Amino acid sequence: MTFRLRALAGSLALAAGLALPAMAAAGDEAPSPQLLYVHSGSAMLPGGEPDWDYIRLDQDSGRLFLARHDDGLTVFDINSGKATGTVPESTGANGPLTLTDYHRGFVAMTDGTALVFDLKTLKPLAHVKLDAGEMNGSIYDPATRHVIVATGRRPRQSIWFIFDAASGTLLGNHVFDSTKMDDAVADGKGTIYAPMRDRNVVLKLRSSDLAEQKRYTLGACQQPAAVEYREDADRVLVACRGDKPVLQVLDPADGRIVATVPIGHGVDGMVIDAERRRIVTSNGVDATLSVIGFGGPDDYRLLGSVGTEPMARTMQIDRKTGRLFLVTADYTLPAGASNDEEVSEPAFHPGTFRVLTYTPK
Repeated sequence: MTFRLRALAGSLALAAGLALPAMAAAGDEAPSPQLLYVHSGSAMLPGGEPDWDYIRLDQDSGRLFLARHDDGLTVFDINSGKATGTVPESTGANGPLTLTDYHRGFVAMTDGTALVFDLKTLKPLAHVKLDAGEMNGSIYDPATRHVIVATGRRPRQSIWFIFDAASGTLLGNHVFDSTKMDDAVADGKGTIYAPMRDRNVVLKLRSSDLAEQKRYTLGACQQPAAVEYREDADRVLVACRGDKPVLQVLDPADGRIVATVPIGHGVDGMVIDAERRRIVTSNGVDATLSVIGFGGPDDYRLLGSVGTEPMARTMQIDRKTGRLFLVTADYTLPAGASNDEEVSEPAFHPGTFRVLTYTPK
């Protein structure tokens, strides 16, 4: 999950928690904007120079696992709003996954290993060497009961490493012709949908052996960075970056793009709020949440944009309350840095890493 920087002017002018108002006719007053989310909490966490990637909420315990490269896998209680511990031996945490049924957690690490730990005690159970480079994210496929840990950006190909969820045993790996693949999503019925960011496609994979079944081209979508599966409608949601970032909705039966909705720049996270019938993307470059309402399988419309904070790009949802959790930190961007390509790393300010909470209205 690497991140693109872009000019923040304009997006930050939005009042936090407000939807964009509809355009008014000449001489008419614009209607009052509908509140979608309000910023309801900000918790500063101690630590060194911030550097992070994925976050993962354990829905059963209310513990938010924060992958902090230098400070390790931090555990944050969303109900108390406080950090409660750190997984030992987790410096370099990048992509956490929690599996309550198996009492285990898996973490893709920046040192090329997978860390397996006890979910209750946080005690490390194994460090499994996978690759010479940084590992990226981790997903779970309920159909096969496999955990998949993927490599980060590579010069020529991506490798997925397959674990047995119950035992933590490494079962094998599969190679893909892509230099960058972000987290895939499983439909729970034997299919995995995987974005290839460098090729602007989404793969349909048979989860039992990861064999490619279809390859969906995405048209106007550039750099698919996040995917989700809408189970009630059998639709694949693809959040795309690029100059004109969009959410595209695919019918996996035939690959048709049934809807395209504009979103903010720098998307890195996406959630589905089934109760409120919303899709939300977190856009770290524009510092917004794009909130999209949905009805039938092919019915989607942008409800508005909610102002967040710069660099707030990864996100999780508490399915019980609909609250959204994001993380960010203060930073300095060097003069002359590119705001479009992944070539300029900001300097994050020590001691400023924080968890942001947004509550739905």
